[in-house]
Amino acid sequence: MQFLLLAYDGTDAGALQRRMKVREDHFRRITLLKKAGEFLCGGALLDDDGKMIGSMIVYEFPDIQSLKESLNDEPYLTGGVWEKTEIKPFRLANIE
Repeated sequence: MQFLLLAYDGTDAGALQRRMKVREDHFRRITLLKKAGEFLCGGALLDDDGKMIGSMIVYEFPDIQSLKESLNDEPYLTGGVWEKTEIKPFRLANIE
C-alpha cells in the first residue's frame, strides 16, 4: 500500500541547522528504503524563496503500522527536524 508523508520543519531560528546536521543520515536511510522498494519518490518542500521548509515522500509499505515503525529510525524525526507530520493513503498514477 502506498502512503504520502507530508512533513513540516520547525520554524524556529535553528530549524535549518538541525535539518543540515542530519541530512546525510536521512539520505543514507532513504537510499536503503529505495533499494528495498519502500521509497517511491520524494523531495523537499520549499517556501516562496526556495528555502527548505519540509518534505514530501511517497512510501510503499504493507500497512500504515509498518510505515510508522519504520519512521522510528527517521533522522529528520529523531533529530527534531520535522515538527508536524501527516500520513495519508496514496495511489501513485501509473502513467506510461
